Amino acid sequence: MFNFSYYTPTEVLFGKGTENETGRMVRKYQGTKVLIHYGSGSVVRSGLLDRIKASLDQEGIGHVELGGVVPNPHLELVYEGIELCRKEKVDFLLAVGGGSVIDSSKAIAYGLADPDRDVWELFEHTRKANGCLPVASVLTIAAAGSEMSNSCVITRASDNNKRAYDDDLSRPKFAIMNPELTVTLPDYQTQSGCVDIMMHTMERYFTQGGNMEITDTIAEGLLRTVMKNARILHADPANYEARAEVMWSSSLAHNGLTGCGNDGGDFSSHMLEHEMGGMFDVTHGAGLAAIWPSWARYVYRDDLDRFVRYARNVMGVTDEGTDEEIALKGIEAMEAFYHSIDMPVNMSELGIHPTPEQVEEMAERCALATGGSQGSAKVLHKEDMLKIYQMAL
Repeated sequence: MFNFSYYTPTEVLFGKGTENETGRMVRKYQGTKVLIHYGSGSVVRSGLLDRIKASLDQEGIGHVELGGVVPNPHLELVYEGIELCRKEKVDFLLAVGGGSVIDSSKAIAYGLADPDRDVWELFEHTRKANGCLPVASVLTIAAAGSEMSNSCVITRASDNNKRAYDDDLSRPKFAIMNPELTVTLPDYQTQSGCVDIMMHTMERYFTQGGNMEITDTIAEGLLRTVMKNARILHADPANYEARAEVMWSSSLAHNGLTGCGNDGGDFSSHMLEHEMGGMFDVTHGAGLAAIWPSWARYVYRDDLDRFVRYARNVMGVTDEGTDEEIALKGIEAMEAFYHSIDMPVNMSELGIHPTPEQVEEMAERCALATGGSQGSAKVLHKEDMLKIYQMAL
């Protein structure tokens, strides 16, 4: 195993009705003027926004609103949020939604902390953040894990650049998680979220060396739990217990727990999907499902022991055979699981059909975004990224 630092400062309120504690929690973390940031009108139609505002009013906390966050959140709205918060003297960011809203809130918070610099510089990795205003969330989608992570992903729509920035400065102060708030999600969004949760775990699982038995066991249990409950929710979307299992798994998958003792993870599938999402605006989890099988078939021989363990302990492969045969059966079982919850296993099933020129552009952009290479199970360079994209068509 490798040495590690585990830092997870986010306070969690989990369960029914917890959104009514929002005002008290903002007060606890010394917020006095809040930006309520959200996506579509669903938080308005459901009455959630009114409940949150009432909770803030009860504590005497001022607030302004900014909606309009879209999947693959746009830099342009981040800029708008920064200007609004400066004008209104906001000192606390409250994301009401899922990962896209939380990421947009984090980006705004970075921009407010360093008002004389362009926040996009962080995502271009030409500088590091000097600070970040406090961020918290009321979670309505279980997927990204951004409610407890240090991660933030933003898309510059003007040129379809989708870039990530990770820094502990942005770890949220608190996360309010009521699984009931996810019941009205379309099944496609629920299942895309389940894939994203699993991928956050699998990115940390398929690594070279530095593995701990306890970390592996936690990761394998989390993956099995999400798969079980994804199937339950596919058939019974109102099942509260399954919603709760998935929501808590989302946070545990991306708060660092499943990476303790390893090299930090592979994350090649995420970087490959970022370019798909930037170019075609696909749902992130579905994009991950579409790229992972091709990535797995490209790299499994370089990380064969991990793929065999995954096949046995996660996918339940009991067949005998060579290690290579068992590893491939595990990948096939994963594809069968994706299909069982109506998720794609290639770009065609995802509904996108990149031209050869677009595939080349995605590979070039992925290589640029990763500094030329990415991966732990197998280190990928541009030519490898290109081949995986071609396999995934």
